[in-house]
Amino acid sequence: MDSVILILGLLFFAFVALGVYAGVKAIGAAKRGVDRTITQARRTVEETALRAKSYGQAGVGGELAQLRLALRTSMRATQEALRAGAVEDASLSESLGLFQRLSVHGRELDEELKRLEREPDRATVASLLPSLKQRTERITNSADSLRWAARDRARQFTDDDLDALNAQIDVEAGALRHWTVETDEPARGQDRPQGDASEQGQGQKQGSRPVDGIAQEITAPDPRQQTGYPWQKAPRPESTN
Repeated sequence: MDSVILILGLLFFAFVALGVYAGVKAIGAAKRGVDRTITQARRTVEETALRAKSYGQAGVGGELAQLRLALRTSMRATQEALRAGAVEDASLSESLGLFQRLSVHGRELDEELKRLEREPDRATVASLLPSLKQRTERITNSADSLRWAARDRARQFTDDDLDALNAQIDVEAGALRHWTVETDEPARGQDRPQGDASEQGQGQKQGSRPVDGIAQEITAPDPRQQTGYPWQKAPRPESTN
């Protein structure tokens, strides 16, 4: 009796511990989801403000906003392309490593541009614009190069797979257009006398089909055993008239 109570107690505590663990995991997942939502909302608001400055503000402020917007757009697009491609292509892991190193320079430049937006000495900021534009172009060009290389690689894999599939379909289509009979019996009409015309006519009525001098019986597929597809029409019911 004591052992039964002990076992039940252990099971109870095990279920309680499992419930606590599941609750902690759920709370952590919810917190991460909220953090991602807040980060995404903050980024959306900031980029909307950058677009408004780049189009509506003239002078140094507008140029700084344009540089930040171009930098963030290029880096985000490259990050999304590489992460999506790495799921199916493990060789992109090295490209992701290079992008992480590039992201360090991108964040440093974005922070510097953000500080210069609040700099009151506009003359000094204007003198820095040429070098800032050059740094932005170097980073965005590298990011664009990685992104388009990953897309070209994925497109090439898709084209190669499609070419191989087309070749297999051509071979299968050619095989479907040739009918052969594999049998150990001698060919009909060579080792036994031919039947009269009535027997030959009866054979033709039963659905035999001459192929290369050999009559082969072709059986129609059972429509009940065929697999349905979205593009397949339902068979018409046979008329009872």
